[in-house]
Amino acid sequence: MERFKTYAGFGIAGNFALHLEQAGEAEDFKDLDVVDENGPKGIFPFYIPGRKTQIGVFPLSSDTVLLPQDSSLNVQAEPEVALLCSLKYENGHVISVLPYAFAPYNDCSIRRPGASKISEKKNWGAQSKGIGAKTVQINSFAKGGSMDGWHIASFLRRHGELFRYGEDAALVGYSYFHEKLLAWIVHQLNTQTDTGPLEPVHSYLEEAGYPEKMIISIGATRYTAYGESTFLQVGDEIIVSLYDTSCCDADTVMQSVDAGAYDAVGMSTLAQRVVRG
Repeated sequence: MERFKTYAGFGIAGNFALHLEQAGEAEDFKDLDVVDENGPKGIFPFYIPGRKTQIGVFPLSSDTVLLPQDSSLNVQAEPEVALLCSLKYENGHVISVLPYAFAPYNDCSIRRPGASKISEKKNWGAQSKGIGAKTVQINSFAKGGSMDGWHIASFLRRHGELFRYGEDAALVGYSYFHEKLLAWIVHQLNTQTDTGPLEPVHSYLEEAGYPEKMIISIGATRYTAYGESTFLQVGDEIIVSLYDTSCCDADTVMQSVDAGAYDAVGMSTLAQRVVRG
């Protein structure tokens, strides 16, 4: 995880149909003026190197979720895929975002109704989020590239029993993907303002000295009925697995996860034990 401490960390809200409704967060965005009602709603920061606020605390772990000390707070996993990207700037503006690898990601979130900013739900300290240690290289993020055949699946192991936490979903099922997503990210990084639940992320990049690398989680996928109604508890294991459909299928992945074979061929898996802070 040390290598990621110099990366800016961002997430995308509302890039998979119906997730915001399932998470009870659609209301937060109802007054936003967005160009595409079916597209993502905005970018939020979860980690900015050197920032003197909560989002300056490095939150990523590949094996642990550390719940908040306040046990009354409901915490829910958010299975996602994260892109590892290089950033290029010109005259202080982002001119390109180049994804070079991807990894399973858990955008673990406090369900905190009425929070003024998305980031207030996202980073409550060390080990509050998750990214897989095994990353997968991208040959091209254009249509037809190496990610197009991959799916995401997620599970919760509780008291020795494995449950499907999120729906099995193709990565190309995101509302924005490929070049359309990259163009949208560049636009948001340069122009997003302090509006509603969103923050002026360009100024954060400027204050951080224009980081050359970025992790961006591109949106939580839909929950199963079980996942939608189940919050994390001490002793749980939350598992997010990305898999290549050219060599795996959904049943094989679940069998591998159930057996603890997280490094099976064609899979990249994040598995985190849930503990209390």
